[in-house]
Amino acid sequence: MIEKPLSDFLRPQALNDLVGQDHLLSENSILGKCVVNKNLPSLILWGPPGSGKTTLARLLVATIKAELIQISAVLSGMKDIRSAIEKARVIKEKLGKVVVFVDEVHRFNKAQQDAFLPHIESGLFVFIGATTENPGFEINSALRSRTHVLILKTLNNEALNILLKRGFKALNVPFEIFTVNAINFLINNADGDGRRLLNILESICNNIKIEKNTRVTLDNLKNIFPQIQRSFDKKGDQFYDQISAFHKSIRGSDPDAALYWMSRMLDGGMDPRYLARRIIRIASEDIGLADPRALSICLDAASAYDRLGSPEGELALAEAVIFIAVAAKSNATYKAFNASKKFVKEHLSDPVPVHLRNASTVFEKKLEHGKEYDYSHDNLDGISRNQSYFPHSLSSSNPVFYEPVDRGLEVKIALKLSEIKLKRNGN
Repeated sequence: MIEKPLSDFLRPQALNDLVGQDHLLSENSILGKCVVNKNLPSLILWGPPGSGKTTLARLLVATIKAELIQISAVLSGMKDIRSAIEKARVIKEKLGKVVVFVDEVHRFNKAQQDAFLPHIESGLFVFIGATTENPGFEINSALRSRTHVLILKTLNNEALNILLKRGFKALNVPFEIFTVNAINFLINNADGDGRRLLNILESICNNIKIEKNTRVTLDNLKNIFPQIQRSFDKKGDQFYDQISAFHKSIRGSDPDAALYWMSRMLDGGMDPRYLARRIIRIASEDIGLADPRALSICLDAASAYDRLGSPEGELALAEAVIFIAVAAKSNATYKAFNASKKFVKEHLSDPVPVHLRNASTVFEKKLEHGKEYDYSHDNLDGISRNQSYFPHSLSSSNPVFYEPVDRGLEVKIALKLSEIKLKRNGN
C-alpha cells in the first residue's frame, strides 16, 4: 500500500526522470549548462498545472547541492517572506548555496514580490518562482528583469503514457487489464496534466476490484466517472487563450474551428452568457456594416439563451457563431470609432457652430442659434448642400474616420457615401 498520494509518491528523483520537458534540459539550454556548471540563475517557471514546475525546481536545487526554502504564495504573507529571508541568511553562512522557491508566485502582490529584489541582487539566494499565469501580466517587471523565464509545456500523450505505466507499476496493477479505449479515456481526460492523470488512475484503482480475470473497459470507466471536466481556468491564461482562438477563428471565417473552441470552452465550464457577450462584440468589431444582420442575430441568440438556458439555449449561440463566421468581414466601424476617439483626444474642444446649435427658446433664437441651417428634408434628395457638420476649425478638412471596405453591404455604403459627398459639395 502506498501511504501518500500516487502523484507525490511518483515524483521524479532525478532530472532524467522528468517527462515532457526535454526542451528545457538539453545540453545547449540554460538549464542544461547550469546542471553541468552546478550554478543556477534565478528563474520563473511558467507552465500549466501538472507540468512539473515544483518537481523541476526541487531537482535543480538538489543538482546544485543547495539548501531549499519553500513558501507558497497562497498561504504566506510578508511575515513569511521576512522569515524565509532571515533563514536564508543563516543557511548562507553555513552552506553557501540557498534557493528560495515560491509556488504560485503570481498570488503575491507588488510589495510582496518586491521584497525579494534586494536579496536576489546581493546574491543572498537564488530565487525560483512557479506560476500558471502569464509572467508578463502577473509578475512585476522588476522581478522579471532579474530572472530567466522558462516555459514548461503541457504534457503530450507520450509523456502521459510514461506516467501512466509508472502509476500502474506503483499500484501493482497490470497495465494489460485496461483496454486501449480505457487507456485513451484516462489520457484524454488528464488533459495534459500529469498530476491529474495519476489522481484519476489512483481513484479508479481504488474503485475497481482487481482479480485474475479483471478487464477494465471504457464503459467501466464511464460508470465510475460519468463526466470528467476538461482543464479550463475561468480567470487564467487558458481562458484568454481559448477565447482568443475562438475570436480569431470567427474573424478568419472558419465556422468549424469556431464551433470547436466554443465546445471546448463550454465543456470546460465557461458561462454561456459570457460567450454570448463575446459574439455580440465580435459582430460589431469584425463584421460591422458589412452585414448589419450579424449584430441582430447575436443579440437574438443571447436573448434565446436567457429564455431557454442550457443546454437548449446553447444551440442558438452556435447558430449565431456559424453566421458571424461565414458573414462578410469589416473592421471599418471599429477603426472609425477608435480613430475618432484618438482625434478628439488630440484636438481642442471647439464650440458647436451656430447653425448646428439648438434653437428651442426665444433667447436662443435671438442669439441666432440654428440660423442658416439647411434642413435636409427640404431638399428633394434629402441631402443638404454646402453645409459642414464639424466645428469651424475643421470644416475645411472634414476629417474622415469611416472608410468602408470592399466587402458585403459596405460596397453599397461606399457608393452611397460618394454620391452624398458630391451632392453636399454642390455637384
